[in-house]
Order: sequence, then structure tokens, then C-alpha cells
Amino acid sequence: MNISMKLRFWILVSIVAISGFSQGMLLPLIAIIFEQDGVSSSMNGFHATGLYLGILIASPLMEAPLRRFGYKPIILIGGFTVAISLALFPLWKSFWFWFLLRLAIGVGDHMLHFATQTWITSFSPKDRLGRNISLYGLFFGLGFAAGPLMTGLVKINTTLPFILSSAISLAAWLTVWLLKNERPEHDTDSSSFFGTMKRFGKVFKYAWVAFLPPFGYGFLEASLNGNFPVYAMRSGIGVDAVALLLPAFAIGGILSQLPLGILSDKLGRRNVLIVVTLSGFVSFTAAGLLENSTTGLLICFFLAGTLVGSTFSLGISYMADLLPKQLLPAGNLMCGIFFSFGSISGPFIGGLAIQWLKGISFFYVISTMLLLIFIALVAVRHESSSHQANTI
Repeated sequence: MNISMKLRFWILVSIVAISGFSQGMLLPLIAIIFEQDGVSSSMNGFHATGLYLGILIASPLMEAPLRRFGYKPIILIGGFTVAISLALFPLWKSFWFWFLLRLAIGVGDHMLHFATQTWITSFSPKDRLGRNISLYGLFFGLGFAAGPLMTGLVKINTTLPFILSSAISLAAWLTVWLLKNERPEHDTDSSSFFGTMKRFGKVFKYAWVAFLPPFGYGFLEASLNGNFPVYAMRSGIGVDAVALLLPAFAIGGILSQLPLGILSDKLGRRNVLIVVTLSGFVSFTAAGLLENSTTGLLICFFLAGTLVGSTFSLGISYMADLLPKQLLPAGNLMCGIFFSFGSISGPFIGGLAIQWLKGISFFYVISTMLLLIFIALVAVRHESSSHQANTI
């Protein structure tokens, strides 16, 4: 990579880290504020889906503006939307006003992620794609892990975390102005909504198996953060243990992100995904068997994070391997859509399991999902994008 390419790459991953930071802060911060205000747990959970609903609503409408205006304007609009929405939270403390702001942050974040992801996958050479996307995932993970630290500021002033995170987002947003705009590779289909739908069909046909890891990661992350604390309380696992276990999973994912990305460049994305999903299945099955031991759970959570914490970034790299460059914008959108499906369905399915499957560990829900993804990866063998480019 030349100097300007390196600068562009590091600005893009820094922007993603700030996005992760704002998301990681909002989830526990709003949950704590609503809990203190006596908002029911179900309504609190519904509020958290606002972000993912924003992603789903915006996804089909995003490809046409990207093709028309290029990457930079989409990142600038998305980043500005997030920064302004964060600054508006202290303006009026209302359940539905905050839900709309969360929805706006979902749309802004997705604009930002979609444009940065597509830009990175388009300019990264094949032998460094896994490394670059894993750094993208690593920076998002670091930001997401740092976000909850802001919740302590609520004790000083409720508005402080929102104002501070808005200022940080705005500072990162200013660096995007340094970049030179580019556009994605031209596609023969129209850039309209219907053109996007047509491309979605092609993308799904050739790369559907690559969307299962982002779905699985969304399912896993949202159900661990949303359901596990409830399950822990009902199973006699202490609050202190929960405060230890969830960061253990996040730390495992951060530590292994780059090594697994580099390994996938050497051994192939599919091979690494097959190993990590099977190992993740084993880790969560073991967690179900060892749930009476905090030490046993800590080891299982750390190992599971190390193994499956990279499934989102590996899924993006695998998708980029399977598709020709002109379909990368639609492919990156579908990674976001499947991640959102997983994030919304995970807490819902996990909640049903906790309510109805008495005597069966919640961890088996996650291990079953990972086993199904493993089976799909083993069963399906796709051609590379170079072969498909001739048929598209």
C-alpha cells in the first residue's frame, strides 16, 4: 500500500472504532437509565432493536447514492448523523424521541459501515484482504469494548456521556475531509432501487453461505449481551460473574481478530470459518455443561470469543472472495442485513428458550446455531469471483 492508501485505510478504521464506541456506549447506558426510571425489561429490550431496525430500513436504499456520489459523501453524511443524534439525546428525555434517535444512529452507522467496508474490500489486494478486514473488525471491537466505560459518567451528569461521545464522533468525522473521493466499479444494472434488488438476488445466489457468519455473530453478540444476564440471574450465576464473563468473550475476540484474518489469507476463508464455527459449537456446549463453575464458564467464554469473535470480519472477507468487484456494494449491504437479522432474532429466540425450555441450558441455543452454520459451510463449496465474473 502506498502512503495515501495507508492514510485512507487508517482514517477509515479509526472512523469505525468511533462508531463502535458510540454503539457500545448506548446499549448499556440507555438500559441503565431506563431501568432506573422503571421502564419494563421488555420495552427496554425493544428499544435496543431501534439501531438494528435503522440498519434494515436503510439497507435497500443505500447502494444507489453510493454509486452516484462515491464513498466519501456517504461516510460524511453517516458520521454527521451519528454525531448530531448523540448530541440531541439530552434535549428531551422521552422513550419514543430516544427511539427515533437510536433509529437515526442505526441509519448513520450503517451508511458509515457500508461505505467504509465496501471501500476497504475494493482497494485491498487479495493477499491482504483478510488482514485489512480483520483490522477493521478489531478497531470496531476496541471501540465497542471502550463504549461501556462511559456509563460511569452518568453519576456525574446524565447528559455528559452523550455530549462527550458526540464530540469524539465529530472529531473523527473531520478527518474524513482529508480523503479523496472514489466511486465503486460500474455495474451494467441500473443504480435504482430495483437495480439494487436485482443485484441482491445475484449476490445471494453466489455468496449466501458467506452471510451466515455475520448472521451468527449478530445472533451471538446480541443474545449474550441481552439474554445471558437474565439467564444468569435466574440460574444463580452472580452479577459479579456476569461482569467478568462478557468482557472475557470480548477480549478473546479482540486478541484473535488479526491473527485469524492473516491466517485466512494463507489457508482460505472457508477453511478457517469451518474450524472456528465447529470450535465455537464445542465451547458453548462445554459452557452449558460447566455453567455451575464460574472458572469453567470464564475459560469457555474466553475461548469462544477467541474462536467466533472474528466471524463477522471473516464473513465479509469470504463474501469479497466469492463476488466480482461490481457486486461488492450489494454484498457488503447484505452482510449488514444478515448481521441485523441475527441481532434482532438472537435475543428473541434466546428469550423464548429461557422462558420455555426449563432445565435446558441457554448456551445450547447458541451452540446449535453455530453447528448449523458449520454444516452449511462444509456442505457448500462455491467458485471464486474470477469464475463468476464471467457468468454475471
